[in-house]
Amino acid sequence: MEKLNKETEQIMKERFGKDNVIALATAQDNVPHVRNVNAFYEDKAFYVITYALSCKMRQIAENPLVAIAGDWFTAHGTAENLGYFGKPENAPMAAKLREAFAEWIDNGHNDFGDENTCILRIRLKDGILFSQGKRYEITFEA
Repeated sequence: MEKLNKETEQIMKERFGKDNVIALATAQDNVPHVRNVNAFYEDKAFYVITYALSCKMRQIAENPLVAIAGDWFTAHGTAENLGYFGKPENAPMAAKLREAFAEWIDNGHNDFGDENTCILRIRLKDGILFSQGKRYEITFEA
């Protein structure tokens, strides 16, 4: 497995540095759970707007190890609730998510006045990326 390099980081940015739907897998009591989420990639992590009281967030609080699958990419990582979307510390990422998800972010699905509307960060650990007929086995950790 090789470390994330300029070539693979560029592929990740081009492919996932915008609104994407990825499958997010969690586990509870040794039972896997998978759902699709809108996600945005930046700096070895995916970011998702979600609801802190959802099943996926309860499962992540119990076991933060997750798996994802996207456009010719699968990975393992650790998920973490960054807290309320509107808190000052989240402003830089919230702005990026507003831009990435501009097409639908204000369609009424999210209640940004509710402090349970939060940002989920999925820090990637390792993954397999396919591009232009090549297979890249990547480690995202330092």
